[in-house]
Amino acid sequence: MEHQILIAGFGGQGVMLAGVLLAHAAMDEGREVSWAPSYGPEMRGGTAHCSVVIADEPVASPVVTRPTGLIVLNRPSLERFESKVAPGGVLVANVSLLPVPPRRTDIRVLMVPATEWASAHGAPAVANMVALGALAAATGAVSIESLQRALATVIHPRHQHLLPLNRQALEEGSRLASLALR
Repeated sequence: MEHQILIAGFGGQGVMLAGVLLAHAAMDEGREVSWAPSYGPEMRGGTAHCSVVIADEPVASPVVTRPTGLIVLNRPSLERFESKVAPGGVLVANVSLLPVPPRRTDIRVLMVPATEWASAHGAPAVANMVALGALAAATGAVSIESLQRALATVIHPRHQHLLPLNRQALEEGSRLASLALR
């Protein structure tokens, strides 16, 4: 089984961190992985996205053109990538920053209030973890437990105090996905 995942948003929303975390969690599960970042003209505030391919066999190409899973953290990312999701794929949309919902009817759409939840918990920066938890639960690409274990590896030492909140955000995303997929 191969999962081709895109994570997209503005620079500073933790797009790359979410991708690296996903890649580490998959490696911890013994899977084959590729991770490829892509930045807009500015790193912070510009557009950013990354591709993560998770497979049981060696990954032939890190290029993701028809993702089976997509996280969009803002409206420009939705406009750019919604049409690329493979039919039957999963789109996790940060409804907190999307005044217009996705239009596709041939994919599973999870509208997750990621920024709203993260802001209510005093850390808007963990919105990426809420969305990642939802994607993991909806796709089965990796387990929430693997993501939580990998956090300590990828979170910078100066942010280690945020590990419990990041873990809670992953769990919340998983919970929201489970409710939406019933």
